[in-house]
Amino acid sequence: MNVSRDGRPASAAPVAGRPAATPSLRQRLTELRGPGVRPRSLDARALAALAANPGCRRRALLDGAGIDKAALAQALGSPAAYGQSQFAIVRGHAFEARVTSDGGTELLRLLHERLPPGTPPPAPDEVATPDLSAAGPEGRTARTALALREATAAGGWALLRHPMLAVEVAGSPAYVEPDAVVVHPDGSWTVVEIKSFPMIDGAADAAKVGAAARQAAVYVLALEPVAGHVGASTGREVTVRDRVLLVCPKDFSNLPTAATVDVRKQLATTRRQLARLTRVEDIAGALPEGTTFDLRLGDDGKTATRPPEELAEAVEAVGAAYAPECLAACELAFHCRKRSREEGAVEALGRGVRGELGGLRTVAEVLAAAGPGAPEPPAASGGPDDPAVVALRRAAALRAEALSRAVVPGPRAEEPGCH
Repeated sequence: MNVSRDGRPASAAPVAGRPAATPSLRQRLTELRGPGVRPRSLDARALAALAANPGCRRRALLDGAGIDKAALAQALGSPAAYGQSQFAIVRGHAFEARVTSDGGTELLRLLHERLPPGTPPPAPDEVATPDLSAAGPEGRTARTALALREATAAGGWALLRHPMLAVEVAGSPAYVEPDAVVVHPDGSWTVVEIKSFPMIDGAADAAKVGAAARQAAVYVLALEPVAGHVGASTGREVTVRDRVLLVCPKDFSNLPTAATVDVRKQLATTRRQLARLTRVEDIAGALPEGTTFDLRLGDDGKTATRPPEELAEAVEAVGAAYAPECLAACELAFHCRKRSREEGAVEALGRGVRGELGGLRTVAEVLAAAGPGAPEPPAASGGPDDPAVVALRRAAALRAEALSRAVVPGPRAEEPGCH
């Protein structure tokens, strides 16, 4: 999935059903990126990670402004240490081309095999494959909506390859591109997610399937308002199926196989988490005057010339919600981890530990609350009767008792026969 930020001119019409970014907001986001810097497109992992950590205002703003977080992390001296290999990307594109070739015959066969018994199979010459090409993401979004409406009104099968859909992220429009969407004769739509990781004996890696389900949930979420408009204009009942088709290589071959994945849980979570994201204009409005993340690239267009201290000051002006899980999903995670450790923040120990510690914000506060003869804990923690403080002091007492009773074994006597 590819995600593009909203870059249309102020006079362009907004996407139906989605609030448009105001000219002042677009101008502010342009200032944050720097003059002449184009907004950075997001990939599926970035959007899924954004929805999984809605409390991070830093990521919401940087992604909303389309800032290249990888280049920013490099300029800060904490480059990201992960990424997808070029080999995996090329292999994925080749596999997707094979699955969707010949009018998507193989793809529709895999989908039909997983439909209820008695469903008439689609004939290859009866499957519509509309052309979705148009100028710009907003043009492709409008063309996709038109193709979905025409295919639904026709009452037949249709395969839309790489349609463009609009979704609102923290109050800023973004455009997402699923691998494919299939229109059924009954007016329902199925999202198709094509991945290059294998299904071995009919099962795939659970973590990878979960990530694919979260990505597919974003597509379903983006399709829902389009389905509402199409249903109103065609008079048909239009639904977006909450079971998506996941297509992967079979075993260790390059032959495709598929499975249906229920994304209702991921859909509810994604909808709730995206709704919790603070709006980008609110975050940008709270920044100090003149704050910008411009790297001031040199003549080569790659080397940042802005002092790292200035960049770090701009980054720290936006609050973050670091957790160890960020290391696998955010380019700025290593910078945030470094700052979190310098401040002794308990977030560096994980969300679970952070939740157990209540109002204790730093490791120093935790150790002070647990130590013998400790002073009164911070008022934010609820005082000495706070469950976290009570548990810490009890654990410290048990540890001290265990250490006081510890017996160090003496030297072992030489066994008979040993020389």
